[in-house]
Amino acid sequence: MFDRLPTPFGLVRAGVAPDHPGTKTVTESFERSFRRDAFGLHLDVAIGRDLTHAELLDHHHAVIYAVGASTDRRLGIPGEDLPGSHAATEFVAWYNGHPDYADRTFDLSGTTAVIVGNGNVAIDVARILTMDVDELARTDIADHALDALRRSRIREVVLLGRRGPAQAAYSNPEFLALADLHGVDIVVDDAELELDPASARAAAADPAVGLRMRLAHEYAQAAPQPGRKRIVFRYLTSPTELLGDDRVSGVRLVRNEPIEAEDGSVVARPTGEHEDLPAQLVLRSIGYRGVPMPDVPFDERRGVIPNTAGRVEDGVYVTGWIKRGPSGVIGTNKACAKETVAALLADFDAGKLTTPAQGRRDLARLLASRRPSRVDLRGWLAIDDAERAAGRAHGRPRVKITDRARLVEIGARRGPARLLRRLIPM
Repeated sequence: MFDRLPTPFGLVRAGVAPDHPGTKTVTESFERSFRRDAFGLHLDVAIGRDLTHAELLDHHHAVIYAVGASTDRRLGIPGEDLPGSHAATEFVAWYNGHPDYADRTFDLSGTTAVIVGNGNVAIDVARILTMDVDELARTDIADHALDALRRSRIREVVLLGRRGPAQAAYSNPEFLALADLHGVDIVVDDAELELDPASARAAAADPAVGLRMRLAHEYAQAAPQPGRKRIVFRYLTSPTELLGDDRVSGVRLVRNEPIEAEDGSVVARPTGEHEDLPAQLVLRSIGYRGVPMPDVPFDERRGVIPNTAGRVEDGVYVTGWIKRGPSGVIGTNKACAKETVAALLADFDAGKLTTPAQGRRDLARLLASRRPSRVDLRGWLAIDDAERAAGRAHGRPRVKITDRARLVEIGARRGPARLLRRLIPM
């Protein structure tokens, strides 16, 4: 397994919200794979920089790309590049301690933040911006983010959804969990919950949509409390321009109306009715897009590596968001991975996988010459041990090391052999 970061686990480490520790326990199943003699871990190694696609194939029977969708979609409206306007992906990576984003700054001195989009990532961001900082201090959130959130003056977070509440992108558990936030009102305008005929049919036929509407009505009926922070859900609303001269000062919105398409889906059509919403921070969370891998086919329109059931070509496979686009959760990705592995095993059984010209020792020599500072399994365990030890001293699961050079330095020590014992079955 290769990763360009000095740490493994991808979005489990750098994407899952710090107040969702249960979700992160999925790494325990990954560590079971680390126990196998046939498993090799090569961290701080970038494909295209340290190894080429052809060199991967020269040393392996098959290669699976599981690189995700690492860029965000843009709004494409005036003012989008003003200071104070950011991608939600950058904000998430920042508070989760991703080394590439640890030095970013987000101005939290204003009182109102707007998040364009209402998926689970948008809800995560809204929750982090409004929740009790003392609660966050018991998580593995990055120290720099914790310090900034302690000084934050944000009191209101507004989430914008271009379609109606029946088509909201968030999951019901994430929407429901907002009710548990201490000192935060969840605000929904009851007038925005009136459904068009197509949405009403969906709510009646689909239990998940029906539950989503019941939860929204419950929030709408709750009376806001004076002095509390607010998370406000706005539906059938789209931004048309970010306002401001030298930085963001507001968002110009257009009211949408729901239109039933020929396939029965509901699309949003602008009505021409505009309003201006003051805001000092705008985070776009409208989806993600994959980026090309060197010398690997790529579909520019869809932002994925083209494939059939995970098969790109003989010996080359793909899984996850780079395979099917940015949709689904951990369970979806597990089913996606099973499909890809089934294709790989079928090709193995059919004799379609070419025997590599070189083996693991050859690969180790090549990596030693190209990337002598790479981090291996013992190096990662040394990093993990250092973070957990720092966390224990502060009553936290870990204190993340966010400086890449520091991570590589600790990883280069490789750690004592005793660290491997936790991965060795008794």
